[in-house]
Amino acid sequence: MADDKKLPTRAADFSAWYNEVVLRSELADYSPVRGCMVIRPRGYGIWERMQRQLDTMFKDTGHENAYFPLFIPESFLKKEAQHVEGFAPELAVVTHGGGKKLEEPLVVRPTSETIIYAMYAKWVQSYRDLPILINQWANVVRWEMRTRLFLRTTEFLWQEGHTAHATPEEAEEETRKMLGVYRDFMESYMAMPVVTGMKSDAEKFAGAVRTYAVEAMMQDNKGLQAGTSHNLGQNFSKAFDFTFQTEAGGTEYAWNTSWGVSTRMIGGLVMTHGDDKGIQVPPLLAPIEVVIVPIYKADDERARMLEAAEKVRAELHAWERRAPGKLRVHVDKREGIKPGAKYYEWELRGIPIRMELGPRDIEKNQAVLVRRDTGVKTTVSLETIGEDVADLLHAIQDSMLTAARDRRESNSYRGEITYERFREIIEGPGGFVYAGWCGGAACEAAIKEETKATIRVLPDEEFRSAEPMKNCLKCGANAVFEALWAKAY
Repeated sequence: MADDKKLPTRAADFSAWYNEVVLRSELADYSPVRGCMVIRPRGYGIWERMQRQLDTMFKDTGHENAYFPLFIPESFLKKEAQHVEGFAPELAVVTHGGGKKLEEPLVVRPTSETIIYAMYAKWVQSYRDLPILINQWANVVRWEMRTRLFLRTTEFLWQEGHTAHATPEEAEEETRKMLGVYRDFMESYMAMPVVTGMKSDAEKFAGAVRTYAVEAMMQDNKGLQAGTSHNLGQNFSKAFDFTFQTEAGGTEYAWNTSWGVSTRMIGGLVMTHGDDKGIQVPPLLAPIEVVIVPIYKADDERARMLEAAEKVRAELHAWERRAPGKLRVHVDKREGIKPGAKYYEWELRGIPIRMELGPRDIEKNQAVLVRRDTGVKTTVSLETIGEDVADLLHAIQDSMLTAARDRRESNSYRGEITYERFREIIEGPGGFVYAGWCGGAACEAAIKEETKATIRVLPDEEFRSAEPMKNCLKCGANAVFEALWAKAY
């Protein structure tokens, strides 16, 4: 364990709590390269499970994986003016290689639209070659000035989907479909409820026609943009002369989309579910779902208890009704550490279930299961241990989503809110404020300048208030949109 000192509390300093809990739970550490992080095995194990499930969901919707170069010719970015302007401050540029100055500088990938659509232009001749549905798992580099583990680092891991279509309707359908995939994953696997909707023009991706996002509320009542899906229209196709012959025999520019999520989701998971004891990992994403802690006093009991613990582990591992996959179980065999110290460590690391197994438990053919989310202890028979553990993991997964959703809704504000009341909320407890907006860039910019709150999304219909908003939060004119406002990471 990195440090046995007491964690800062969330109430006292949420930011300090977050940094410390990420370090002490051994999810990540600072690297010698400023602004970069090392993702440790416990953190990478969560990322692997995220990646595995998302990859399955992408393939189930018809996408294939490919890989494109890390280095992008600088001239490629300059072909799409909005794109290069949006990323210019964050670019890392290579000017020398092999001991010589390069003929053309190479940009280290901040995102891959330019190089991917240059290749698509080479591959596509006819409408018969469309759609192209490709995803890549990669690292990207954005030269961030202020960094925080997982949430914002100079280099991070992500996936980026890039598709090309014959019609604008197909591109829009793809953009919305992938937004739905992200929402399904975040709620079903991360137990993190999200609000979906469209970004305002000021907040959309550089080069996009429309950007959609999934927005989650963290425990400090700030928003976290957890994923985005962009309808790029024909902007990149025109920049890279990506045309195709239509079915009618004419020539048309392709319609493109891009969409992505990153290791930022791990930070979102920590801030959604963690408590003052440490992190909490939803069972479906936990590299270890159950940790068995054998309890014994005398040395002559140790061998017998370890043997019993291994037998239970084997039974859980082989339990046939488990879906999906096998139960992920670990036996804590460490010597010289008292059970209480082990409990503390496993709580810090967020393991969903701790199983306590002592000599008296073996005599009674039972074990004690302790839920990480509630701390509730339950005594169960070893005869039904597989079913009991699986049922409890399912209950924990559901309970974590319910708790997070209830917390979000209890910190969401709706109705005709005055600007004064809005500022009290944003500058006080924070939260999600649903309010009318005239659609004017001036009002949006003024609110951001005065409160640091931004429009997180223009919510999809299912998230909008029951009563339509009548007036703009800032100017009082007729509201054109309902906007979700919050401070955000």
